[in-house]
Amino acid sequence: MLAAIAVSQNAFDPLSGLVLKDIPKPEPKPGWSVVRVVSSSLNMHDVWTLRGVGHPPERLPITLGCDAAGTDEDGNEVLIYPVIANADAGMGDETLDPNRALLSEQHDGAFAEYITVPTRNLVPKPAWLSFDEAACLPVAWTTAYRMLFTQARLTAGDRVLVQGAGGGVASAAIKLAAAAGAVVYATSRSEEKRSEAISWGARGAFESGARLPERVDVVIETVGEATWAHSMKCLRPGGTIVVAGATSGANPPADLNRIFYLQQRVLGSTGCTRSELVAMLKMMDATGVRPVIDRTLPLEEIHKGLQIMIDGSLTGKLVINPNIQPQ
Repeated sequence: MLAAIAVSQNAFDPLSGLVLKDIPKPEPKPGWSVVRVVSSSLNMHDVWTLRGVGHPPERLPITLGCDAAGTDEDGNEVLIYPVIANADAGMGDETLDPNRALLSEQHDGAFAEYITVPTRNLVPKPAWLSFDEAACLPVAWTTAYRMLFTQARLTAGDRVLVQGAGGGVASAAIKLAAAAGAVVYATSRSEEKRSEAISWGARGAFESGARLPERVDVVIETVGEATWAHSMKCLRPGGTIVVAGATSGANPPADLNRIFYLQQRVLGSTGCTRSELVAMLKMMDATGVRPVIDRTLPLEEIHKGLQIMIDGSLTGKLVINPNIQPQ
């Protein structure tokens, strides 16, 4: 079968370490299942692996790809919960298991025609979701869901700022928060992405760093250093910033005086639990909210897709179809 495999790491030329090659179809271990991948999607996590960020070189080679939807050995349509972990080790929360691993970290990922995962990680795909839509959800959408509803405890009427509109997590956060009845503000350097944010349900979309009409209850922060000072200034006293990424840098000034004096909360968030993924699917069914897909590409064009993501020109998710031949 064809797979996209990370064979080396380079901080300045990450795509040089990604190769397409034929490898044997995987054989499942006891308690695991084989899934024929119909759709997968890109995440910045794939680029970080190729750059050598958070992924030891001794774990190479490894098939990349954190998201997948497809069919199991019995023909059932499934999407894959992407965290391989022991929920008991995390006190009932897989994301707290110190030995947890996202697909493509310790186990071969989804940029292949077939993947093998623990059977527990298979979640029935609802009929109202296409395979391409389902493949957008396991990492980006569930990350946004946990940030909003588990960590920030968002309720209808809350004011929310989503920094960096356009990315997978940000677009999901805008849509999910708006569907839950929140007033959503978004920022982006791109006028096109600001317009898209309005179409997704944001009440206002502003240039990065611009003054908002009001202070917010919650900030969804995945950008890091470039937006951190703005996030702090936009947050009301007693409000909450939820952090799930730092694409522009991970060491912003903390501004501790503001945090303690205004009694603001800064919460970290990573991934989601399987039960949160199931809960999000129920919410999507009830509200009709769906992921934003920028484009789809065959697996043979994955280098092109990753370069588009690196360049920052995506709006929403880029889907990879491993079993479709290029035109």
